[in-house]
Amino acid sequence: MNAAIETREFLLEPANNAVLANLCGQFDEHLRQIEQRLGVRISNRGNRFRVVGPQQASLLGAQVLHELYELAGQENLDSRRVHICLQETTMNNHAETPAEGGADEARQPQQDDDVISTRRVRIKPRGPNQKSYVRNLRNSDLSFGIGPAGTGKTYLAVARAVEALDQEEVRRIVLVRPAVEAGERLGFLPGDMSQKVDPYLRPMYDALYEMVGFERVARLIEKNIIEVAPLAFMRGRSLNESFIILDEAQNTTVEQMKMFLTRMGFGSRAVVTGDVTQIDLPRNQVSGLRHVLRVLRDVDGVSFSFFTARDVVRHSLVQRIVEAYQDFDADGPGADADS
Repeated sequence: MNAAIETREFLLEPANNAVLANLCGQFDEHLRQIEQRLGVRISNRGNRFRVVGPQQASLLGAQVLHELYELAGQENLDSRRVHICLQETTMNNHAETPAEGGADEARQPQQDDDVISTRRVRIKPRGPNQKSYVRNLRNSDLSFGIGPAGTGKTYLAVARAVEALDQEEVRRIVLVRPAVEAGERLGFLPGDMSQKVDPYLRPMYDALYEMVGFERVARLIEKNIIEVAPLAFMRGRSLNESFIILDEAQNTTVEQMKMFLTRMGFGSRAVVTGDVTQIDLPRNQVSGLRHVLRVLRDVDGVSFSFFTARDVVRHSLVQRIVEAYQDFDADGPGADADS
């Protein structure tokens, strides 16, 4: 049975032609983007808008337009910003169906505790899973962020580390990653330790540059306030008053994971991120990330955040790719028998 079609009409106020033009985009490209994503039709005369489509889709369309109109008064919108707003709105909708009513009723206020504040930027988590993850990063000494690429696991962990450093909750940041591609044998590579592991830590560096700035990151690395290290070099250490991030943890062995987790010292926090569907270990080795989910699931002070394809905040195609792989894997090993 087809979903009932509803028409929602509303005003976007205060009326402002420049803001309206920013909202709609060149040749109404932003409106077409919303239509394609939600399966609705949007029309307007000035600041009076009409959204026609299935009940839930039309409600979401009205909500997105209200959100974007508010943003359009503050910044220049582009397709990426529209996509992020759409993604956030649909994620919130999957978590909790809004009460029947207008778009204003559907909007959820952003709590201050959800926002990560650094000297350069304020980062607002998008969707219920990211918000829960940020709360875990604040409240747990050991946090796990597990899910597909593009869900913000590493970015938010770095943001929280920078915030903790700025607020003097910790004295240093330690970035760790298993260098599986080099077989954990980095001695033959040219350069110092930072240069050896740079290619493996690039996502975390990119986040640091955005939140701290190139020059300050370089100074903090020089002073060893930010340290980069391959996982193999963590053995035997005890890290006090540090914010430690282990990225790509699905590529740790059981022994490496245990070794890493026991490096935590007094006043330290640790975050472990990874995607259990992208394990690069040899087939006969058990992923330390898969194993630790069973070992620590009932331990006090440890929190787990799980992300799905719906939480992907990159290009919309990334979400569809992740979902396609999930569907393919769910069909079982015989799915490609005819290929």
